Amino acid sequence: MSPEELKTRNFEPGFVYSTARSSGPGGQNVNKVNTKVELRFNIRSTILLSDTEKEVLFIKLKNRINKEGELILVSQSERSMILNREKVTERFYTLLAAALSLPEKRLPTRPTGSSKIKRLTVKRNRGIDKKLRKDPGDEVE
Repeated sequence: MSPEELKTRNFEPGFVYSTARSSGPGGQNVNKVNTKVELRFNIRSTILLSDTEKEVLFIKLKNRINKEGELILVSQSERSMILNREKVTERFYTLLAAALSLPEKRLPTRPTGSSKIKRLTVKRNRGIDKKLRKDPGDEVE
């Protein structure tokens, strides 16, 4: 599932944004303006996700979900609150899409003919090297 497909479900009414003063570089702007944006989305109470999707999210995103069932994301990399809000919203959709997408099924493969020959040649050469390390008087009768 792609982030664009998730955007069609319109999760925005369930978003709770809060702002705070950001840390890091930015001079006086950091000390005066609330640019850090925190997004909270309650997974338990949403009707936009099925029960199986909710279970998958609780398993895959367990480190980002608190005890109340809220998914919490923070953005403070930009110097503008608007840009941080857009960034955290985009991260929400990409995170949900990555968690809800199924992994690609692995197709079993077989070793190629040349790789088999190469492996056997290396094994043969290793055996010859070991034989050459032996002392001629160590032969068992």
